[in-house]
Amino acid sequence: MEPQDFAAVLRAEGFAEAIPRSLAAGEATPLHTHDFDAKVLVTAGAFTLCRDGIATTHGPGGMFSVPRGHPHAEAAGPAGAEYLAGRRAAAA
Repeated sequence: MEPQDFAAVLRAEGFAEAIPRSLAAGEATPLHTHDFDAKVLVTAGAFTLCRDGIATTHGPGGMFSVPRGHPHAEAAGPAGAEYLAGRRAAAA
C-alpha cells in the first residue's frame, strides 16, 4: 500500500492524520497497550508486531491494526523501521 492510499483508509475509518514514526535498528518495545486504536503502514525497514503470542513481520507497504487495550510488543529489524501511524480515539 502507498502512503496516499493509507491516508484515504485512515480518513474513511475515522482515524487522525498519519504521523511519521521510526524505530532504531533492533529497537524493541515490551508488551504494552494503548488507549486508542492504531493503524500502521510500514514505509521502510522491517517492523515485527507480537500479539497473542504470534509475531508477524511487516515490510514496506505492509499495514496492520492494533485495537485499543490489546496487549502487544514491537520490534524493528536490523535496518530499523519507518512507518506512518494513525490513531483513533475511543468514541465519547
